[in-house]
Parts: sequence; structure tokens; C-alpha cells
Amino acid sequence: MPHCTKCGHFVDQTAPACPGCGALRGPIRGSEVSAKSRLVALLLCVFLGGLGIHRFYVGKIGTGIVWLLTLGCLGVGTLIDLILIAAGSFRDSDGLPIRIWETGG
Repeated sequence: MPHCTKCGHFVDQTAPACPGCGALRGPIRGSEVSAKSRLVALLLCVFLGGLGIHRFYVGKIGTGIVWLLTLGCLGVGTLIDLILIAAGSFRDSDGLPIRIWETGG
């Protein structure tokens, strides 16, 4: 089911606008996924998660810096990220889910 790029709310295919934030149908996308590799993100999180390298990789620079300064929010944030990446629910800085296992190159 498509979701709104502004608020992430699920939007019906026939809806003219997002019911969550009112954004017009233009910013609604269906099955787009991130070009970033889920395998790379997972390995970075496993081995360098406390430094936030996986967050830098997906373009989340701000939270990457927070992870770097707090050692992955004392490990709890890193564990949550690890679970989200493994489950295919982790998103890149554009809000696209990171689901492709291959590195694409």
C-alpha cells in the first residue's frame, strides 16, 4: 500500500490527498525502495553500529552524529536499528525502506 512521503501515513490509491497531513497525491509513492544495500547496512550496524556508520551510509547524518557521540545511544539504539534492518523496516534519509540485499554494483 502506498504511503505519503511527508508524514508516512498510509494512503488509499484512490485518495486525492494524504489523510494524515493533507499532502496532495503527487508526493505519494507505491513500491519504491532505497538503492542502498540492506546487507551493507546490516554489516555496518553489526560491526560499527556503536559509531553510527550505518546511519551515515543511509544518509542520516544527524542521527549518525548522535550515535557517534553516544555510542549508539549506549547500545540500545544500535540494537533497535539492527532489528529494523534485519526485518526490512529501516529507512534511508529519503524515507524509502532499505530492502534490497544486493550491493547493486
